[in-house]
Amino acid sequence: MLKIAFAEPKLPASGIYAVAASADRTLSPEAIELDKKLGGALRRAMNVSRFTGKRDEILSVPAPLGAGISRVVLYGAGKAEELSDLRLQGIGAALVAHLNHNGDGEAAVSVGRLGGATGTAAQRAVELAFGAVLRSYRFDKYKTREKPEKKPTLKKLTVMVTGASAAQRSFMTREKVAEGVFLTRDVVSEPPNVIFPASLAEHARGLTKLGCEVEVLGVKEMKKLGMGALLGVGQGSANESQVAAIYWHGDPKGRDRKPIAFCGKGVTFDTGGVSLKPAAGMEDMKWDMAGAGTVIGLMKALAGRRARVNAVGVVGLVENMPSGTAQRPSDIVTSMSGQTIEVLNTDAEGRLVLADVLWYTQDRFKPRFMVDLATLTGAVVIALGHEHAGLYSNNDELAEKLIAAGAGTGELLWRMPLAEAYDQEIDSDAADVKNISGGRAGGSIVAAQFLQRFVNNTPWAHLDIAGMAWSKKDHGAVPKGATAFGVRLLDRLVADNYESS
Repeated sequence: MLKIAFAEPKLPASGIYAVAASADRTLSPEAIELDKKLGGALRRAMNVSRFTGKRDEILSVPAPLGAGISRVVLYGAGKAEELSDLRLQGIGAALVAHLNHNGDGEAAVSVGRLGGATGTAAQRAVELAFGAVLRSYRFDKYKTREKPEKKPTLKKLTVMVTGASAAQRSFMTREKVAEGVFLTRDVVSEPPNVIFPASLAEHARGLTKLGCEVEVLGVKEMKKLGMGALLGVGQGSANESQVAAIYWHGDPKGRDRKPIAFCGKGVTFDTGGVSLKPAAGMEDMKWDMAGAGTVIGLMKALAGRRARVNAVGVVGLVENMPSGTAQRPSDIVTSMSGQTIEVLNTDAEGRLVLADVLWYTQDRFKPRFMVDLATLTGAVVIALGHEHAGLYSNNDELAEKLIAAGAGTGELLWRMPLAEAYDQEIDSDAADVKNISGGRAGGSIVAAQFLQRFVNNTPWAHLDIAGMAWSKKDHGAVPKGATAFGVRLLDRLVADNYESS
């Protein structure tokens, strides 16, 4: 992880120094002072370039001989009214990308009197540093012969700000959230010969080091509980299915209070089973466990920052493979709830996993609410693209809190409908419910309707993150690859609404 340090404002004796300019080439007060010391070099550089101080713009200016520092990096802060917490995170991310591209090992950045920014200078510094750390992530453990010029070089970023000690203390919490994000990105990025149900359960067990209690159910325990829906998905794989429950008791005074609960779909590889997927693109199905990965990363973030809340994360871990023992289209399974399910398509497997996970969670823990995350349908990508995850809920208050948390973290949600007319589409002639409607219309809604049959009136929200779990390009604080979408969102949900004082 990128090392972040905070220091009181002063001109560095050497190296790279980043300062701000707002829209219309308006230098920040710190940049004005620096420009005077450099004999107007910054203004001259702006005047002969296309740099105007717009958001995401960066201008690199060699420092004159004798200046001490080697280079000045002017970063665009944009218009004053745009300078939100998310914009500051974006600045940190853009600086990291630029500095790595230039092969820099260390740099200092000034964050102080930025016009229009809310909060204290220390708070602004924390946001910029958080974005820098998030963007610094890279999954490269299997690259053994990468060219040196393609490897990231930045090791340390020093943020110059008045109130450096306060910023350092505040950043410790954000750093723990980043560690949760990185864990999710790691497990989602790993290949399926490394991440399978038992190995992903081991990542959950690893949270005991932070004070979590972890319980893992094997096939024997799940059979005893009647989890026929989940077990049916994994019965064709040589890797046995697991369910992991992670408890964080962060509110000792409320230890007997109902916890809040997060559930994740963990299909560690999804071939589609007997309803086999096309070969093209099947390699992407290593991240069909992103919902479970997010829950594990979230629990690490909550435990790491010692969140004052009682929470449980429950993940259903299976591998969906075709074999002589695999589930067949038209099989009927009995879920833990007692409801029978006609499996018409074995590639609609995530909802079967969550059917038992959701029932187990509400039955065992009696939570105040449940939020599940799943790369559940391609239909939600058709509907919302890669800008919003689909939100479905039986509780308006919970839905509104989730949308607000998403807006605050940049992990955006769009609420989709639930209605009886959609629910009727999954009535089965042979069982209580079928796992697909048989048509293409409203696919993500129908999937959510299926899940709702297993929440038993508990306040619940379903996040379909199929379009958000993986990014094909760098975007702000999220580098190309696994995004860990949902970790920051749900951490903010908890911090804003559910922690005891």
